[in-house]
Amino acid sequence: MLQARIHGPDDVRLDEVPEPRAGSRDAVVRVAECGICGSDLGYIRLGGLIGPGPEPMAIGHELAGVVHQVGEEVERFRPGDRVVLNPSPPAGGPVIGNGASEGGFAPLLLVRDVDGVAGAARLHPLPDTMPFEIGALAEPLGVGMNAVDKLTVEPGSKVVVFGAGPIGLAAVASLHHRGVDDVIAVDLSATRLELARRLGARETVAVGDGEVWKRLRDLHGVVDLMGGPVVATDAFVEASGAPAVIQQVLGGARRGARLSVVALHREPVSVNFLDVLMRELQINGAMEYPDDFGRTVDVLAHDDLSSMITHRFPLDRFDEALAVAADADVAGKVMIEIAPTPHQAESP
Repeated sequence: MLQARIHGPDDVRLDEVPEPRAGSRDAVVRVAECGICGSDLGYIRLGGLIGPGPEPMAIGHELAGVVHQVGEEVERFRPGDRVVLNPSPPAGGPVIGNGASEGGFAPLLLVRDVDGVAGAARLHPLPDTMPFEIGALAEPLGVGMNAVDKLTVEPGSKVVVFGAGPIGLAAVASLHHRGVDDVIAVDLSATRLELARRLGARETVAVGDGEVWKRLRDLHGVVDLMGGPVVATDAFVEASGAPAVIQQVLGGARRGARLSVVALHREPVSVNFLDVLMRELQINGAMEYPDDFGRTVDVLAHDDLSSMITHRFPLDRFDEALAVAADADVAGKVMIEIAPTPHQAESP
């Protein structure tokens, strides 16, 4: 079968690899849809997880599909079950599509030890009525949900989401699902700001206008801090990856504001802890997913997040799909439609 693997910096190929077979406690999933993540683009630039490794690195971790094969000891799943994937093992270790030998940009994916307590958290049922491409949004939605989980917000809270890429959009959608309607999205891309409005942002602010914080004060109002006006926003989600955003939030937030950092910052960011002290700020990192990954499917069943998906490509046009995914001016979530294999579901 074909599988997308990284061989070095900016060198990703569709390699011919053997089809996987399930061990006694494993499952093989026939992948229907797999989304391109910003981290995939980063790994490709680097040539691997943190750089080139001794072996090609398989990628793809935002996926939904059908159980194709199970081992003889597996009881929780059967061939034909529709599922979404939590790529991260709860007990730690290599993450599917993020350093493991398995990746989801392939027709078949091996998921190990699916019947154990830890393994049972890897696959989650997908409702029969939910399209696979919607199910494949569970993973990025989970990242955005986890970022929001780190904040104390409720209906009536004022929130700003910096960055309207797929994770920022997932945060906007998660806030909207919780009844938090006063959400402002900030981004460079007009396309992504429009997507944010569709997913529940009350207002959007374009970075290019040069007066982002003035607009935020106009939209959320101001409160006094030591004799001067600061924006009255209650909480911020940093999903842009721009170092200046963190510094601006710490220097412009009100007393007691909260900041959830979900973007991947590969370089150190200078922090003025006098600002943190004076404002009594709460800063949280948000890595991966909620403890209950199944919540993502519940949200997808309740809310229409289909507008996140802006482009679809077959696996054999993977290079073209990557180019579109890297262009924030045109793309939201880019989905790869994996061609089904002719084999029927089976048990070994």
